[in-house]
Parts: sequence; C-alpha cells; structure tokens
Amino acid sequence: MSDDREYPERPWVGIGVVLFRGDEVLLVQRGKPPRIGSWSLPGGAQHLGETAQQAARRELLEETGVEAGPLMLADVVDAIALDARGKPRYHYTIIDYCGHWHAGEATPGDDVATVAWVNPVQLAGYKLTKAVLDMIALARLRLAQASA
Repeated sequence: MSDDREYPERPWVGIGVVLFRGDEVLLVQRGKPPRIGSWSLPGGAQHLGETAQQAARRELLEETGVEAGPLMLADVVDAIALDARGKPRYHYTIIDYCGHWHAGEATPGDDVATVAWVNPVQLAGYKLTKAVLDMIALARLRLAQASA
C-alpha cells in the first residue's frame, strides 16, 4: 500500500482535538506544509497500532504541550478533493474529539509555529475555515449537552 497522500490508494485518517479552557479554544498555526501559516485545530495522522483517541492525545501533546481531560467524539468528516477527471486527489477521514484542558502550558511543538487560546469573539481574526468554525461550535454544543 502506498504512503503517498496525493492520489492515495485508501483514505488517510486524520485526528483533531477541539480543546476548551473555559470559553477559550486552543488553536495552532501550522509551521510546515501543507497549509503553512494557517490556523486550525491541533491534530495529525493516526499511527498504525494506536487507537483514534490515543492519536488525539499524542497529537495534542506533541503540537501544544497540553493534556486533555476526558475526550468525547465531536464528529467524523471526510475531506475529499477530486481532480479534473473526477479521481480522488486527496481523501482524509477526519475524526475530531473534544474536551477540556487538563494540564500543561500551551507552547508550540512538532510542526506548529504558534499556539493560542482564543475567545469566541476573537475567532474571526484567525481566518479559520468554515469547517473548523463549524466543528468548534459543534464541539462546544456536545460538551454542553454532556454536562447538562
């Protein structure tokens, strides 16, 4: 099986974490391609032999230096980009977890240039994609429902 992410033989599994500290959400600015310089949620590829939740905790710690308390599934989405012929050029299945900060000081690590705890009113300044904004809102709702 190919390890090439462009024109893959199978979908790649990506893991993300929507982590809250009070009303603030943790964002990372990508320090390496793809999407260098863009802001997003911490996350990355799942490794062979680790569960999705283990991957979420590993990526969160590697990229930000923080740990989450209990995690719950926020959502699963597929990001598929087709070429002009209709063939999948990229296909990522993204599993996003959500939870609350537990420990650690947020510092950039791994492939991250900067990290930030962001209040909801400041989100527009980070030029997040609609998909990321929607995921943050959904995660906030799921956590509120779980604690009610």
